[in-house]
Amino acid sequence: MMLGTDVSNLSTTAATAAAQGLSIVVPLYNEAAGLAPLHERLSGLARTLRQRHGLACEVVYVDDGSTDATLSIARSLAADALDVQVVSLSRNFGKEAALMAGLDHARRGAVLFMDGDGQHPPDLVEQLVGHWIDGGYDVVYTAKAHRDNEPLLRRLAVHGFYALINWGARQKIPEDAGDFRLLSPRAVAALRQFPERNRFFKGLASWIGFRQIRVDYEPAPRAHGITTFSAGRLIGLSIEGLTSFSVAPLRVASLLGVLLATVAFLFGLSILWETWTTGRSVPGYPSLVVGLMTIGGVQLIMIGIVGEYIGKILSELKARPIYFVAEHSEKHAEAEQSASASERTAAE
Repeated sequence: MMLGTDVSNLSTTAATAAAQGLSIVVPLYNEAAGLAPLHERLSGLARTLRQRHGLACEVVYVDDGSTDATLSIARSLAADALDVQVVSLSRNFGKEAALMAGLDHARRGAVLFMDGDGQHPPDLVEQLVGHWIDGGYDVVYTAKAHRDNEPLLRRLAVHGFYALINWGARQKIPEDAGDFRLLSPRAVAALRQFPERNRFFKGLASWIGFRQIRVDYEPAPRAHGITTFSAGRLIGLSIEGLTSFSVAPLRVASLLGVLLATVAFLFGLSILWETWTTGRSVPGYPSLVVGLMTIGGVQLIMIGIVGEYIGKILSELKARPIYFVAEHSEKHAEAEQSASASERTAAE
């Protein structure tokens, strides 16, 4: 019985890339103000890719329970240069679930993930596609060129997060790597093999291996609205990513327990030595209270960490669906072009 998956038959060459095509997955949450301009830029990108690489494209918009007019605008977008799918989830399931919904509905060979807020420049996609087709890379991921414009505390937190999650990992997640990345057909096939429901796409896309390359870029400023990722939500996502992808917190808890046990043992030896050499008992109340509070606090932290992992196990055992699709529509570029031609003929 094979415990892995053979995806060697899906390797990409310049000759087969055009036949496989590219799916662009865009999760949306309250992006009504900038959706139409983004679609216009993606349509121009699709024309360029078809001319230069013969690459057929589609875009999969995943509406993750938006409360504004995002869904109605997505329905009205024209499929003039690329096929358009609109997948509307029954509620807000979170970005990871929206990415999975887009991956499940993507019908082309390669898949490109990008945000719908306009900060991931579509102009950079052609470079990512070039690395895939001409360079033979299976995972082309982007990362911020620098974080000089961010507060020091945030930069330290990001560095600490990646240091912790990569501690002891065989396949490390590159620091500053984002969800703006392109996966080749065999990388997509590999990513679809994961059965778990608690997913961390950045980690899984790195874990699958294959040839990977980093592309630095400067995120564009948001053209509209404000980010929905508050500090509390970012902390929650960090905990989700750590517990879904790494056992590093458990290792930290174990090492902290060993450290405290060593300190307690040495402290006990010092008490015995002082009693034996001076014949005087060491006052125990302050040291006892401090020791109990320290050990109690560490135990509560460890229980909390273990509880996070038990919660993940419970979630996997329940095997609930990751998302529900309330509405799904699609438009084909060829059909719209034929309809436009028929309308022009009738008018003439």
